[in-house]
Amino acid sequence: MAANVLADALNDGLRSRVTVSSDRTRLLDEEEQTAFTDDEDRGEDPSLPFGGKVYLARRKKPDTWLTFFLEILAVCLVFCFIYYAYYHFDNLHFHVTHFYAHLGQPHAMHMTGQRYLFGRGVDRNMDQAMRWFKYASDKGHAHAAHNLAVGHLQGYKTDLKDRDEARDLLRYAADQGVEEAINAVYKLCPNGEC
Repeated sequence: MAANVLADALNDGLRSRVTVSSDRTRLLDEEEQTAFTDDEDRGEDPSLPFGGKVYLARRKKPDTWLTFFLEILAVCLVFCFIYYAYYHFDNLHFHVTHFYAHLGQPHAMHMTGQRYLFGRGVDRNMDQAMRWFKYASDKGHAHAAHNLAVGHLQGYKTDLKDRDEARDLLRYAADQGVEEAINAVYKLCPNGEC
């Protein structure tokens, strides 16, 4: 009798476990349907965070060989640029300044003229230097006006017509506060007759 009671208890326990696990399986199936459905009417519970809809993260696709190659190429180009910028700084500075000079920046035009005048980053070329000083002085750059006038007075080929135009440029630079132009005007016209 005790054996029958024990057997009945075991059978009842197993049956209850089977029903509990089947209830859990049913509940999990419903949750999976809720989690992956796009229908707003089915299985949403507004009391849950995100309204009961949970989208699982998708597996990331591996990068293609082209992407991998482009990343390696970008890293190599960065290292080449760092090498160029460190060991050939004057050349890099000249090219960047020359680019901005072509965009019409007066200070960049003056710096390009300075680079040509002193041969830093580029071969020394007085004609090009005076040409860039002329462009910058036409845009109102006072230091370029001074350099152009001094270049003309020293005999370099410029687009200035005569000494009077050079004096006018020196006066303009002096009025703008360029110290070298003030000294040059004082030496050129010691009595103030200019």
